[in-house]
Amino acid sequence: MKNNPEQDAQFSADFYADVTREQLAAVYAEALSAACDTKAVSMDGLLEEYDSLLDDVFQPYPRLEGILASAMVSGDDKIRILNDTFGNASDLFKSFLKTLTKRGRLDLLRDIHRQCHLINNKRKGRVAVTVTTAAPLDEATSATLTAKLRSIVGGEPIMQTVVDPETIGGIIVRVGDTIFDASIATQLKNVRQQMIDRSIHEIQSRRDSFRNTEGN
Repeated sequence: MKNNPEQDAQFSADFYADVTREQLAAVYAEALSAACDTKAVSMDGLLEEYDSLLDDVFQPYPRLEGILASAMVSGDDKIRILNDTFGNASDLFKSFLKTLTKRGRLDLLRDIHRQCHLINNKRKGRVAVTVTTAAPLDEATSATLTAKLRSIVGGEPIMQTVVDPETIGGIIVRVGDTIFDASIATQLKNVRQQMIDRSIHEIQSRRDSFRNTEGN
């Protein structure tokens, strides 16, 4: 299969654009966290405001998010919108939004939000864990799993559950880049791949043996 230079270039551009966005979002998130410390503002309280912005405002009114992120709308107009919409927000959160507006980075609101939660979780010893199962977990199973995960991750697991029917009779736990996989489906796939690899090895060995015989 030949590589498509145009597709490769586009993939590279998209990849580095995503990396740059993530890095920039992390910088803003660190600055916001530091501002909370300086002004003795609870990071948890500020994140409640941030969560509310995304869940209670942007979710039902996606057009507003588009307007604030648009380069076609002036900064002054955006600040007027922010004042009208978030007049009851804390001074620090309003200042943060206006700073992003002046720098033309309101498009990073969701990226910064994610980085802020990562920073806050890390400070509190909380570890994000994604648990994938074939069926929803009941409360008792979820509690048992949480207790076991505490000893594995060395902190308080914050579980996000995903239901995937293809996870046959098993469970997949992802902590950062580490995957703990107890899925039967994956085990069967691994066994199948081992059988294929063994067959290939045996065929290659027979070819080598046949060639050696011919040479003699």
